[in-house]
Amino acid sequence: MGFDGATNTIYIKGKLSRSELVSVFGTQSTIIDGRTGNVDVLKEYGEKKYMISMTPSDWIEANQKYDSVTFTYQDEYKIIAGYNCRKAIGKLKNGESFIVYYTTELIPENQNFQYSNRTLPGLALEYESNLGKSKVIFTASKISFDPVPASKFDLPKTGFRRMTYKESKVAGK
Repeated sequence: MGFDGATNTIYIKGKLSRSELVSVFGTQSTIIDGRTGNVDVLKEYGEKKYMISMTPSDWIEANQKYDSVTFTYQDEYKIIAGYNCRKAIGKLKNGESFIVYYTTELIPENQNFQYSNRTLPGLALEYESNLGKSKVIFTASKISFDPVPASKFDLPKTGFRRMTYKESKVAGK
């Protein structure tokens, strides 16, 4: 499985977020500016490097399967990374469901970096996600309150093929 041992690190600074998914396939970083709603996705797979810029409406379109997610809250709890988490079952409009554990002890300013879980009353610390035909479980292993440098949210000036979201959809077909 290509995602066994993969890591997903999330950096948050106010309304800015950056998630970095590193697997044997390569690295994909998603940088969200919660002030403007703009999103940039950096994909690095071997020698191929792409920067896909998305408007707020592009981001909504890319995540449309999660638009009407509804959560059923369970009376089941577990400790994840030192935080008490409650189980919820998310149901999508297409009938798919997924399990998530969230804590109300941490609530970020901008929850759009976890689009599928953005309507939870807290931060998801464990959740299921479908990547291709595989179901992957992401579990937080630690939470750090160390300051995140603003440069973590800077976009590269060179080395990436720049595309709009619409161009990337055509290229992906």
